[in-house]
Amino acid sequence: MTTTSSTQRASTGRITVLVALAVFAQESTWNLYDSQVPPLLREHIASAALIGLLMGMDNVLGIFVQPWMGNRSDRTRTSWGRRMPYLLVGMPVAALLFVLIPHVAGSLPLLILVMFGYALVANSFKPIAESLLPDFVPPERRSRANAVVKIAASLTVMVAALISIFLIDTYPKLSFGIPAVLMVVSLVVLAVNVRDSRSPAYRSAVEEDREQRGAAAPAARVRDTVLDIVRDRDRSRLLLMVSILLFGGAWAASRALITPYGMEVLHMSRGEAGGVTLPSGVAFIVAAYPVARLAERFGRLRVMAVGMTVFAAGMVLATVVATPAGVVTGLCVASAGASSFLVNAVVVLWNLAPSDRVVGTYTGLYTVGWVSGGFLGPAVVGGLVDLTGWPMLLLHVAILALLAVLVVARVGALQRRSGASRPL
Repeated sequence: MTTTSSTQRASTGRITVLVALAVFAQESTWNLYDSQVPPLLREHIASAALIGLLMGMDNVLGIFVQPWMGNRSDRTRTSWGRRMPYLLVGMPVAALLFVLIPHVAGSLPLLILVMFGYALVANSFKPIAESLLPDFVPPERRSRANAVVKIAASLTVMVAALISIFLIDTYPKLSFGIPAVLMVVSLVVLAVNVRDSRSPAYRSAVEEDREQRGAAAPAARVRDTVLDIVRDRDRSRLLLMVSILLFGGAWAASRALITPYGMEVLHMSRGEAGGVTLPSGVAFIVAAYPVARLAERFGRLRVMAVGMTVFAAGMVLATVVATPAGVVTGLCVASAGASSFLVNAVVVLWNLAPSDRVVGTYTGLYTVGWVSGGFLGPAVVGGLVDLTGWPMLLLHVAILALLAVLVVARVGALQRRSGASRPL
C-alpha cells in the first residue's frame, strides 16, 4: 500500500465519521420529534387525522426545500466552501427551535409555529450535511461511507427510545435539550475539522466554473437539473428516480401498516404489534456495511437488485408463515435485503450526476423520490388491503418492491449498453 493511498483512506475515514456524527445528531432530533410531538398535539387536538397532517408537514416541506437548498449550496462559493456556511447557521437555529417545542406546548398556535420553523430549518440543511460525503469521498468508496452514515442514522431510533423511556415522563422539557446539545456539539466538531473548500468536489466545481464561464459561474438551477434528467435520452437517472419512489413506497408501507397488521392478523396487542419491527432494525444495522462492500466489489446496481429481491422474499415468507415468529423472521430478512437499496441508491444517483457542481441538488432529488414514495406507498398498499384483506398486506408490499427491481434492472441494462466509465 502506498503512502498516498494510505493518506487518502485515512482522509476518507475521517470525513465519513464526521458526516456520520452530524447526521446522527440531526436524526436524533427528528426521531424524538416524531415520537414525542404527537402527544403534545393531543393535548389540544382530538382528531388523529389532523395530528397526522401536522406531523406530515415536515415531509411536504422537504419535497420543496431540500432540492432547492441542495442546489443553493451547489452554487455557493466561499472560503469555507459551499456546505459549511449553511450548516454553521442552520444547525444552531434548528437546535434552538427544537428546544423551544415543549416550552410553547401550552399554546397550540405557538406550538404549530415552532414546529413549522424547526421543520423548515432542519429540512434546509439536511441535504447539505449529507452532500459533504460525495464532496470528499471518491465514487468507488461511497457505498461503505454511506453505510456508516446510515448505521449512525439507524442508531438514533434507539437514542430517541431511551430518552422516551427514561427521561420524558420526569423531565419533559430537559429531554428535548439532549438531542439539541448533540447537534450543537457535532457542529463544533465539524467547524473545527472541516473546510469543504478543500474537498476534491469543490475544487473540481471551481475549476469547471473557470473553464466554462468564469470564476463566479453558478451551477445549474433545480429546474434545469430536473429538465436535464427528464430530457436525457439515456433515461438511467429518470428510471433510478422511479425506482426510489417505488421502493420508498414499499419500505414505508411495510413500516407504517405493520402495527394494524399485527393486531388484525397476528392478534397482538397494540404495543406488541408496534415492537414487531425492532429486530429488523438490528438486522439492517448488521447488514449495511457488508452490503456496501459487496456493492463496491460486484456493482451497486446488481447488489441493489439482489437485495430488493431478498426484501420481497422476506415479505412473501412473512405472508406464508403468518405467525409472530414467522413475521419477525421475514421482516429481518427483508430489512437486511433493503439495506442494499438504502445504502447504495443515493450513491448511484451521485455517480450518475454529470458534474460535481450539482451533487447537492441530486441529494435533494433523492429525498423527493424517497419521501414521495413514503407518502404514496402506504396509501396504495392500504387501498389494496381494503380490497383483499389484511393477510395480504406484505404480499402487496413484495409486489411493489419487485416492480422497483425491474426498474433497477433496466437501469443496469442501459448502463451496460452505454459502456459507462464512472463506477456506479
